[in-house]
Amino acid sequence: MKNKNNRLDAIKIIISSKEVGSQEELLQELSREGFSLTQATLSRDLKQLKVAKAASMNGNYVYVLPNNTMYKRMTDAHSVTEMMQHTGFISIEFSSNLAVIRTRPGYASSLAYDIDNLNAHEILGTIAGDDTIMLVLREGVSRTGIKGVLSHVIPNIQ
Repeated sequence: MKNKNNRLDAIKIIISSKEVGSQEELLQELSREGFSLTQATLSRDLKQLKVAKAASMNGNYVYVLPNNTMYKRMTDAHSVTEMMQHTGFISIEFSSNLAVIRTRPGYASSLAYDIDNLNAHEILGTIAGDDTIMLVLREGVSRTGIKGVLSHVIPNIQ
């Protein structure tokens, strides 16, 4: 059985990569990815993620992630499992003892949680929004050192 955080990540990936208009369709997509859950559990997950329905470009109502009514769907077809390995990370930039990480919408909070759980001496703390994380770094830590620490939770960091 896959854990809840993985299931929530899979739901976000499916919603952001496909036009899904019903819980039944979403349950089928999750089943293809190895998740077994009831409609009631899915309903609670959608409520927790604050998923809404909005009209798509073709007039059908589909699920969308919060604050992203006009969310652009990805055009490259990737499996959910493949996309879950990339943690939503887009980029990192540094300024003095601060770093700003950009993520795909909805991913910053869970990634910041993973970073905090590293208990890395080099990182004093994180603040996360929807698609941005601010890291407060310990004085004198190198950028290469921070990227090395972060590579434990962000495999594709460069």
